Amino acid sequence: MNLGSNNTLLFVMFYVNLIVLKIRFTTNVMKNNLLLSLTLTFFLLSCQEEPTEIKELPNLPEKSAQLINADNSFGFQLFRKVTSNEKEVKNITISPLSVSMALSMAYNGAKNETKVEIEKVLSVSGLTTEQINNSHKALVEALKSYDPDVKLEIANAIYSDKNFSVLPDFIATNQSYYDAFVQSLDFGNSAEALRIINGWVAQKTHDKIPTIINEIDPQMVMILLNAIYFNGIWKNKFGEKDTHNLPFYFADGTQKDVATMKLEKSLEYYSNNMFSAVNLPYGNGQFQMTVILPNKEKTTQNIISELTTDNWNKWIKSFSTETCVVSMPRFKFSFDTELKNILSNIGMTSAFSPQKADFTGINPDKTKQLYIDQVVHKTYIDVNESGTEAAAVTAIIILTGSSGEPDPRKFFTVNRPFIFTISEKTTGSILFIGEIRKPEY
Repeated sequence: MNLGSNNTLLFVMFYVNLIVLKIRFTTNVMKNNLLLSLTLTFFLLSCQEEPTEIKELPNLPEKSAQLINADNSFGFQLFRKVTSNEKEVKNITISPLSVSMALSMAYNGAKNETKVEIEKVLSVSGLTTEQINNSHKALVEALKSYDPDVKLEIANAIYSDKNFSVLPDFIATNQSYYDAFVQSLDFGNSAEALRIINGWVAQKTHDKIPTIINEIDPQMVMILLNAIYFNGIWKNKFGEKDTHNLPFYFADGTQKDVATMKLEKSLEYYSNNMFSAVNLPYGNGQFQMTVILPNKEKTTQNIISELTTDNWNKWIKSFSTETCVVSMPRFKFSFDTELKNILSNIGMTSAFSPQKADFTGINPDKTKQLYIDQVVHKTYIDVNESGTEAAAVTAIIILTGSSGEPDPRKFFTVNRPFIFTISEKTTGSILFIGEIRKPEY
């Protein structure tokens, strides 16, 4: 109980009433009146709501606001590309911060054109490497939850092959600014390497994302990982008894009854000619979910196309407190995507090219010709009456090519669907042909 000045005054009133009660106890009428006064005073004292306090966040460097805008801008652009590329009717969620942090670790090993392209894609052109790293470090510290009802964990890791030499400066920078866990593994023992890498992912996401990769490429020399875990309890919980099956209307015109939660509360609300939106705070309000509902004549794509940092900042500042009746479905799903093509299409091309990539800041030996082979992104989210649990992992898989002597070995790894034929050699006659999609024995 918060014993501030208001509560102190109430306690004084409480004890004054007790004294008066003793003095004037002789009449039943007065006794009853005083008991009523006493009860009301105690009720006010016990029911007074503690004020919500959001602990003041650490001071951010001058360039942090620019970095946050850059991260958001990158996130909106990435989200537009991911949603437009997904043609199936499926739920999508990504973590722009996770992708940005993983790419920023790789950025610390990039040089020349590769470095410039990553800067442009991340919208951080104009910031020095030191400013980017300092701002990310300060941002992670500021994002730490000071709320017992919200858990936010951000972790980074670098795993490299034991036979691959990594520049100490690259390791030191990512340990200093990104608190990266660093370990050398025997990638030749793929089963053990996968167990350790996927074990780190499962641990950091509280088992919500159990694996990030299923194989170790023979040319893989490094994997950069970022993991984010969020678990927040609503400041205003939805009552489970208020959840009912109600129709949900899909974009194709069909409908289905889904479990729909309901809440009536004073909340921050905003609407314009495209959508209406509400902020649902967690815990003490340091974190919130913004739910954006397109107007009936609009679609989600209409809104996504307008998602820019300028619009977003303008919209966020326009919310005002209103009494809202919120009805929204519970939802829980996982999502995964490969971001290589998307990042290439928005300007980060050389990093994925064995001939053009320049990651000599990781290893200066140009005969190694390091390049990014995959950017794997997986997410999980569960939204229910109590709150939200979410996790994300981004993996940047770095391979080595060769710009010097060619590797005489041929790697033929049959790890995906394939075609086969059975033929007679002298005539070339094909006796059988088939496609193996799911090998069984």
